[in-house]
Amino acid sequence: MIHFDFSGKAVLVTGSSRGIGAAILEHFAKAKALCLVNYLADPEGQNLKDAQETAARLTSAGAAAVHLFESDVSKFDSVAAMMQRIQAVAGGLDVLVCNAGILRDRTIRKMTSDDWNAVISTNLTGVFNCCKLGSEILRDGGRIVNIASIAGIVGFPGQANYSAAKAGVIAMSRVLAKELARRKITVNAIAPGVINTPILAGVKPEVVDSYIQQIPMGRLGEPADVANAVLFLASEESSYITGQVLPVTGGWH
Repeated sequence: MIHFDFSGKAVLVTGSSRGIGAAILEHFAKAKALCLVNYLADPEGQNLKDAQETAARLTSAGAAAVHLFESDVSKFDSVAAMMQRIQAVAGGLDVLVCNAGILRDRTIRKMTSDDWNAVISTNLTGVFNCCKLGSEILRDGGRIVNIASIAGIVGFPGQANYSAAKAGVIAMSRVLAKELARRKITVNAIAPGVINTPILAGVKPEVVDSYIQQIPMGRLGEPADVANAVLFLASEESSYITGQVLPVTGGWH
């Protein structure tokens, strides 16, 4: 078993106040990384509360230090300000994980321009903003891991916006891998399948069961399954892997 050590490494995971993003940072915390939590401010303050609770878990898990950064990844200036604050606090970045994303599922017939633009702005433009500005403070030899989706490889009904965004993330990762190779920075994407997160609470049980029946491993993925893949692609052991897409699907599709 590989025991990863990210001591002295600064790791930013966008959209990490809860869910998969929080799970990814918890794994980095156990590997002694300096953990940078990103969240989007909301009127009720729930995202901040979640981020604070995540930060407490990261500290307990062994993180070298934990810092919270509010930023809307879909806004270029907001991301620029976050990267400036990270530069001041951590002196730069070693690992950038672009995880922030939203869903607005509808068939194309029912999908509004707002549904389309909101998902593209966060899930694709947000990755562009973070990769462009994050690479400016990323140290040579660093890592970028973009969270795409199996939906970006296999289109699903009702997800034209989401699938298009995630396919764009995959293509962007391949381009950026070539552009940053001279700095020994690797860029890869992970394409999760159906992962057991709170978002599934809104899906009918019979639909979830139908998913499980299609998965050769016979179970839903867990956030830890995605986190383990991220840590490998962020590690020194993966230094000759770049421009790749790793499906984490239990063999589905």
